[in-house]
Amino acid sequence: MFEKILIANRGEIALRVVRACREMGIKSVAVHSTADSDAMHVRMADESVCIGPPPSSESYLFKAAIISACEITGAQAVHPGYGFLSENAAFAQALEDHGITFIGPSAEHIRIMGDKITAKETAKDLGIPVVPGSDGGVPDYETAIGVAASIGFPVIIKATAGGGGRGMKVAKNAEELEIAFRTARSESKAAFGNDEVYIEKYLQRPRHIEIQVFGDGKGRAVHLGERDCSLQRRHQKVFEEAPGPSISPALRAEIGDVCAKAMQKIKYIGAGTIEFLYEDEKFYFIEMNTRLQVEHPVTESIFGVDLVREQIRVAAGLEMSFIQDDLVINGHSIEVRINAEKLPLFAPRPGKITQFHAPGGLGVRMDSAIYDGYRIPPHYDSLIGKLIVHGRDRPEALARLKRALGELVIDGIDTTIPLFHALLEEPEILSGDYNIHWLEKWLLTKFGA
Repeated sequence: MFEKILIANRGEIALRVVRACREMGIKSVAVHSTADSDAMHVRMADESVCIGPPPSSESYLFKAAIISACEITGAQAVHPGYGFLSENAAFAQALEDHGITFIGPSAEHIRIMGDKITAKETAKDLGIPVVPGSDGGVPDYETAIGVAASIGFPVIIKATAGGGGRGMKVAKNAEELEIAFRTARSESKAAFGNDEVYIEKYLQRPRHIEIQVFGDGKGRAVHLGERDCSLQRRHQKVFEEAPGPSISPALRAEIGDVCAKAMQKIKYIGAGTIEFLYEDEKFYFIEMNTRLQVEHPVTESIFGVDLVREQIRVAAGLEMSFIQDDLVINGHSIEVRINAEKLPLFAPRPGKITQFHAPGGLGVRMDSAIYDGYRIPPHYDSLIGKLIVHGRDRPEALARLKRALGELVIDGIDTTIPLFHALLEEPEILSGDYNIHWLEKWLLTKFGA
């Protein structure tokens, strides 16, 4: 087992890893920018190293500085959290070249799944169902119109190197396709330095369902059910739950088995999430995230496992502490993302927190790194906390979420807490009858935003 782990991240996920290390008797090293010198993960870790100024490119994304911090502190492994360098194949390879363990999948698997076209082709080869669409990138409009004609409108154009909804455009007919194709390529070039796009069938009322997988790198892998992440704004998740309210036990077992077997074939190591669009009881692969997800706590809640602890174990060469038969769902869990944003436009609102009170009680978990007097820096993501609840069933989880939101106090800044108070009054949320388009339509109706 490792004696010391460096955490190449910040905020609540860095604190989450610090806690796992402490429970396992492993020393932790926090890295931070000058803007994060008073951050909670820096205070809680056993050691800390400043790796640069506030811009991410000069600190949290600065590979050489992080590797130097490992060498200075004697850290034997790096946990990347999510975001930043968590899906950077070059970083994983650089660590390996320096004799440092990357707590995550191999650089090869990150590389394969990081390119959406290659990922789709790989998924298809592994027997995972995919959305009908182009075979690889689409170089010009003439090719695009041919693909659209073969699969039928509406279609969606996506950036090969995309993420966060950038480089994604929907076209309902040939006239819209020409504009959408050019716009998607332009956005992709500006955001990712790569204008390659591909085309897929655009599903009308799908849900966003993701399957949590875990492998030991030696050919053994399991699935830990699904999460429903359909409540999204501009392709950004705001509300996640497990198990999915629309998935039957039979469907769960079927798609889970497909995903687990695929991970066994490629000898995947660590945590991963295979994301699907789900419509009319059919699953369509969209991408794989080769890292821990923001919403991993809902899976931990219903299965009673610690995914970060498990990541560390398999990275150290140990066997997984569970097999598929051990993984039995217990109850229902929901997570809402608390962002420092002003509604209804979700504009980032960094600033000083004058008062913070976390909710408590049975089945309530608050993952956050904020505290009274903490000043949220303007340089990073606006996520400041995750409120997770667990109940014996979905109605109890919803009631617990409503109660916990009522206890949560974050003063001094604007947050998205009012959004969740409002959502819990909506019949579709209470019944679970929603899809990936529901939230944006609701926001437009309610706020005109």
